[in-house]
This record gives sequence, C-alpha cells and structure tokens, in this order.
Amino acid sequence: MDLYLTDIITTNIPDVKITQEKIYADHRGFLFEGYNKEKLLSCGIDTDFVQDNIIESYQHTIRGMHFQKPPFAQAKFLRVLYGEILDVCVDIRRDSKTYGKHVSTVLDDKDHKAIWIPKGFAHGFSVLSEKAIVTYKTDSPYNFEHDSGISYNDKEFGIDWGFDMDLAITSDKDNLQQSFKNYKQAPCF
Repeated sequence: MDLYLTDIITTNIPDVKITQEKIYADHRGFLFEGYNKEKLLSCGIDTDFVQDNIIESYQHTIRGMHFQKPPFAQAKFLRVLYGEILDVCVDIRRDSKTYGKHVSTVLDDKDHKAIWIPKGFAHGFSVLSEKAIVTYKTDSPYNFEHDSGISYNDKEFGIDWGFDMDLAITSDKDNLQQSFKNYKQAPCF
C-alpha cells in the first residue's frame, strides 16, 4: 500500500481541487509529503512554483479576496500548518461556467488537506481558531503593480465567513477593495 498517495476531493468548481495526503503516524508524530511535483501532475496540477509564503493570523481575521492581474496572475497551493481557517475562492474568469461562484472549505492542521487555486480566482480566508499559520506556494512572484482584489463582504457572493462580522479583523487595504460589480466592468481574466 502506498502511504503517500494523494487523493483529490471534488469541489463545486472543478478547477479548484482539494488534496488529501496519506499520513504516516506513530508514537513519534507524523509524516506526509507536503509537496511532490509528480503526484500533483498525476492529479492534473501542472505548474512550477517560484515562491513560498507563510502567514500568521489571529482569530476572526479575514484576509482577502486577493488576486494578481496578468501577466503576474498567480496559482496557489495552500495548506494550514497550525490552527483552522475557512478558505474561500471566487471564480472571476468571465468566460467560465462558474463565473461569480465560490468554493469554501475548512482547512486545519489535523487533516492536512491542501487546496489548489488556479489563476483567475480571487482568494481569501478567515481564521476560525485562536491563531492560524498558513503556507502557500505560488507560480508567479508577488508584483505590487498587479496586486488587486474584490471586497470580502460583497453581497453578490454571500460568503459566510464563519463568525459574526462585528468581530472581523481586516486590513485597510481589504476594506477598500472594489465590488464585484466594478470588477465586472473591466475584468482582467
């Protein structure tokens, strides 16, 4: 039996994939492969990553909904190292059958699932635990001039972030993001 086989969990947007690694655990702790290019290729994920990011956030933090405009658009492969988050991806590809729809899933440090977010998605997450540490790989480096986003609380999406919004901790940048209505007037994907 292959202890390190990756399983793919289907989402309501087929291009967004959740991977589940097989875990080897014993009295010392556990081991799993956090990244294996060949395994991702076998799951239909073909990319070369160029950057790793690690984020620490506290309970009730919302980060998002972020994306980079072409030619610096980013695909992401994200997992939680510590804590629990609600991860959200919104399809902003104007020619997609799932345009304007979103996927949300809980990720934590217990099940070790990861999420593949292709280019053309706005991405964000909220922190459900007291603290969370998230890591993600990107296939394009960060570029300030191509950094963009859509409002995390846009009514058109109707995202339930997992807690009372009066408790939400957000950045000035995220509070000033454009509405989806404005994005649709000049989409970049």
